[in-house]
Amino acid sequence: MSDIWTIKDVARYLKLTEKTAYRLVADGEIPGFKIGGSWRFTREEIEQWIENRQVRK
Repeated sequence: MSDIWTIKDVARYLKLTEKTAYRLVADGEIPGFKIGGSWRFTREEIEQWIENRQVRK
């Protein structure tokens, strides 16, 4: 995968349906940006988002 992902790539990576990924990004839960009406994501931001959501003991 490249460093710029599509909604399909993010959904696969996070093991979500594409519909759920669309909802999360539209609600501002997942960091992303639009290019020509299509959502795009950077691998770095998605991995940072995951790290920030992990529960630490």
